[in-house]
Amino acid sequence: METLNVCPSTLAEGFDTYSPSARKQLFDGKEVPHILPFDSPNNEGADNEEYARHVGRISLSGVQPKASLILGNHGQLVRPSEGERGQYILKPAPSSYALLERKYCPANEHLSMQLAAQVYHIETAANALCFFRDGEAAYLTRRFDVAPDGSKYQQEDLASLGGLTKANGGSDYKYSNLSYEECAEIIRRYTKAAPIEVLKFFRIVVFNYLILNDDAHLKNFSLMNRGDGEYHLTPAYDLINTSLHLHEPRIFALDKGLFREGMQLSDTHTVSRKDFEEFGRRIGLSTRLVKRELDFFAKEQPLAQDLIHRSFLSEKLKQYYWQSYNYRRSTIL
Repeated sequence: METLNVCPSTLAEGFDTYSPSARKQLFDGKEVPHILPFDSPNNEGADNEEYARHVGRISLSGVQPKASLILGNHGQLVRPSEGERGQYILKPAPSSYALLERKYCPANEHLSMQLAAQVYHIETAANALCFFRDGEAAYLTRRFDVAPDGSKYQQEDLASLGGLTKANGGSDYKYSNLSYEECAEIIRRYTKAAPIEVLKFFRIVVFNYLILNDDAHLKNFSLMNRGDGEYHLTPAYDLINTSLHLHEPRIFALDKGLFREGMQLSDTHTVSRKDFEEFGRRIGLSTRLVKRELDFFAKEQPLAQDLIHRSFLSEKLKQYYWQSYNYRRSTIL
């Protein structure tokens, strides 16, 4: 494992582990090493029994493995006890050979989340990279649905709120049934402060377009009740530039795209600022507000280039990420 010179959470320069601000966000200020005391399960010769002892049961969502962890008494991330709720989710690189550059999936998701938070001021789940003993990176995120007492906040994703399951919506129910316009209608239906929540949703949809995230499906948006009786859009999660890993990336995750009646999409030339202006109008945002937001997203952001440069992607992928993001930005000028 090479010595770091940037914080593996905030990507701030001058740190060889988590910076104080990262520790505060992720670990309530506690010092936690960024290196896990075991090898990645992906590497040949890895001790998978040791991995299982440290992380316990692995769940699989799509092709992405996930493990649940807590912060132990000695400042180490460890598996929860039987019946104990995890505080963190660990996502090693996926094992699917169908993905391009799969070992960089954690670095990609981490960078995308940091861009959302630092450049575009989108509320995101606290996140970082950590590293297995053999040097391979894994994505780490702190769960926002767990209360300080360990109980779980009430949370429902948009597939559930839309009444969609595999049984009634088909095997691709997360992608094939609703548009982002219809998603906004669900948010309006269940939230009291609907104008605020719909604006937050609009901003995440535009951001996903900018970073080429074509996996922003119905289960990647959720509403949560923190016990005050009101539902709010959760912090953003699962943000990633999917074009770095897919042979045939799309433009939007949802088959219908932005609009209820669908969109005819062949390549990025078919999406423009006018589409997002119309989308904003349809979901109830004022013309002035939509203009302000699109001007902000279209504006050149030096910090975005800095974060991409400091990220843990390979040099080739950094260049591709920057070029693709910059091109998408130009389409909404």
